[in-house]
Amino acid sequence: MPGYLVQQGATVTCAHAGQAQPTMPNLRVKLNGQPTVLQTSPYTIAGCSNPPPNVNVGPCVTATWTSGSTRVKSMGQPVLLQNSLSVCAPTGTPLTVAVAQMRVKGI
Repeated sequence: MPGYLVQQGATVTCAHAGQAQPTMPNLRVKLNGQPTVLQTSPYTIAGCSNPPPNVNVGPCVTATWTSGSTRVKSMGQPVLLQNSLSVCAPTGTPLTVAVAQMRVKGI
């Protein structure tokens, strides 16, 4: 399904409002001056409000992407789309790309 490509400065949050950032942005392709993000780039999460163990499984710490573009690639890897799917560890909840650039779409 088509979606906007995700760049490093996009607003990405976990299900508990933690802020997520890519650990390895793709410096080869830029959108509005910001590096794009590949599907293979893990994200780190800060400020997750999920309760610690004994109450719940703990806050989201990292996330990996399980889907990306099927046609747009950089360095042979799929780029992230705004509607790409992800899984946070240790909670298993997804990330949400709330705000991304609105100029370039991919499939």
